[in-house]
Amino acid sequence: MTYLILTCKTNLAKQQARNLNVHEHISYSLLNEAGVPTPKFGVAKTPDEAAKFAAGLQTKDIVLKAQVLAGGRGKGHFKGSSVNGVKMCETPEEAKSLAGQMLGKLLITKQTGEAGRICNAVMVTQRMFPRKEYYLAVMMERAFGGPVIIASSQGGVNIEEVAATNPGAIMYEPIDINKGITKEQAERITAKLGLENVKDYISNIIMNLYKMFLKKDALLLEVNPLAEDINGNYFALDCKCRFDDNAEFRQKELFALRDWTQEDSKEVEAAKFDLNYIALDGNIGCMVNGAGLAMATMDIIKLHGGEPANFLDVGGGASTSAVKEAFKIITSDSRVHALLVNIFGGIMRCDVIAEGIIAATKELSLKIPVVVRLQGTNVDEAKALIANAGLKIVPIDDLDEAARVAVKLSTIVKLAQSENLSVNFEIPAIS
Repeated sequence: MTYLILTCKTNLAKQQARNLNVHEHISYSLLNEAGVPTPKFGVAKTPDEAAKFAAGLQTKDIVLKAQVLAGGRGKGHFKGSSVNGVKMCETPEEAKSLAGQMLGKLLITKQTGEAGRICNAVMVTQRMFPRKEYYLAVMMERAFGGPVIIASSQGGVNIEEVAATNPGAIMYEPIDINKGITKEQAERITAKLGLENVKDYISNIIMNLYKMFLKKDALLLEVNPLAEDINGNYFALDCKCRFDDNAEFRQKELFALRDWTQEDSKEVEAAKFDLNYIALDGNIGCMVNGAGLAMATMDIIKLHGGEPANFLDVGGGASTSAVKEAFKIITSDSRVHALLVNIFGGIMRCDVIAEGIIAATKELSLKIPVVVRLQGTNVDEAKALIANAGLKIVPIDDLDEAARVAVKLSTIVKLAQSENLSVNFEIPAIS
């Protein structure tokens, strides 16, 4: 299942964002709490629990879903096995056997890569046989200046493909954040979905979904599909939820449900020190302050033929210890062959950054070259600290030159490592 960010009414694109993402069974619980119906379900952490929940469903149409935060679970497989992340079965005994092949194993999907992600729980639920599937989502969207409801009668498939091939099949209903959704709006959406015969019922689902969106400080609630079963009942069969990290102080219970086992270990470590870290595929580590500066730094690295290994933003209030931890996180990636520090000291003082760099370089006995570009508050003090430290740190004032040097040094290290050679960088003293 995918989620959408609108760039205009007919152009949809994915957005990379670090926000709270919860497991499917948590989404089901939140939907039920909000008055949006879902199939019956249970969450099992042992094979015996899976059998118990399967028996409680009193049906032969049983589905086991690996609770892993990755799309494409049904097409994925567990490492060393042909078992998929979504399996059908008929008996509690089968459910127990399948759960035993899922729990504690790594599920590999297109999104996880070969590393996979650990499955610590399985959701046991009833298999539904939809007669018709719809798409329904509420999200914050810059193009509309606030929340918008997106709906389509062509649900259950990749909605981006629908947008590309038949944009008229997707409708958008902007919501006034101050007034909230009106019954007339919900009924208008229902009518466009062709569900006038169950207008009140579907309208209530839409309004309840929007209320949940506000109550939980969500950025996205995507139900795909909202399905009609053979008896004419409607259920949310899958729901992707994302919540605003800035609202954590209001949503403590919700954020306590965050599953850290599903996130990159370096990102988890960074979060402990209020650092923003995202792993990338290159070999030049980047430490910056501010998302805009991070993007510019990564762009200029690529301009010189290099590839950034990460996005690490120390923010505006990092301490010396936080900077040291940032270095530890970046250099723990064996693919990093050089490190570029690009700090513009406004709120953040350059001398604090310098102290952290020096402390980290000494403590970690860094073998890779470190290129540092500092500008702003207390920059002269920072330069003096680096010059007097006697360490292998390359200070460069010009960003373009700093990026060029970082790319060149990373290439040297990479070539040396490929031939099993070590490189010793001697940094001349600065007069």
